[in-house]
Parts: sequence; structure tokens; C-alpha cells
Amino acid sequence: MNNNDILRRVRYALDISNPGMIEIFKLSGCTLELPTLFKLLKKEEEDDFIPCSNPLLLFFLDGLIIQRRGKRETAAGESVKQDTSVNNNGILKKLRIALDLKEKDMLDVMQLAGVTLSKPELTALFRNKEHKHYKECGDQFLRNFLNGLTKRIRGIAAEA
Repeated sequence: MNNNDILRRVRYALDISNPGMIEIFKLSGCTLELPTLFKLLKKEEEDDFIPCSNPLLLFFLDGLIIQRRGKRETAAGESVKQDTSVNNNGILKKLRIALDLKEKDMLDVMQLAGVTLSKPELTALFRNKEHKHYKECGDQFLRNFLNGLTKRIRGIAAEA
């Protein structure tokens, strides 16, 4: 999946307005103008389409976490390790954090998308890449997750 598609699907699933999208970007320190947002939300074949870069998608996901969960508090002298990986596993992890989804919630969302998953299969997606039981999250899995999320939150069938 490309970053623009992820941005569109998350926006649709969570029913975020245009001003809401701008605010989410702003929360993570990214100033985005409305005309630029419209271009990011277009499909590749449309005029004025601009691709969503990895850093821009991270700004959105981090802003979503801040909006939904609040800014992360750190102890004095402690630094926050910024996750800069932009792969499906990282995207899934950030969405899980932003939406405060527990293991059961994740399994339920996948069930709504028609995917049966075991707990070990799910936890493998959130392991360190060097771990022997790490599993890479494929595009189809992420797409199914976003479809299930749409059904859970909006109570309707997700767009294909």
C-alpha cells in the first residue's frame, strides 16, 4: 500500500474532517495547508496528485497518537526514542497505540475483515525485527485491518 492510500483509509475509517486532518498534522509539528492536503488525498491517476512522503505519514500517525492519547510524558533527563520506521508493522503499531487497541480488540477488528488470526500470529507483528518470531506485516494484512477498523468504528462496509 502506498502512503496516500493509508492516509485516505485512516481518514475515512476514523471519519476525520479536513480541518481535523490539518490539526492532527499540526499536533506533531507539521504545518500543512488545505490545498496540499487535498492533493495528498487524491488518487495517483488524478490531476495535482502529490505522493505522501514517509516523514509526512509519520507526522500524521504521531499527531493521531497525540490527539487520541495525549503527548507522551517523560521523566527528567529521559529522552523519547522516536520510531522512524515506515513499514506496515510500524504503521500498524502506531495505529494500535493511537486507538488504544488491546490484543482482543485487534483480533476482533481482523475478524470483522474476515480474517481469523491467533494471538501468537498477532504478537509476531509487534516484535522486534531481529526476534526469531518476528513476522512482516504485508499490504493485504494492513488493508484488511483498515477495512475491519472501518466496519468497527463506522459500522458500515469499507470501501474496496
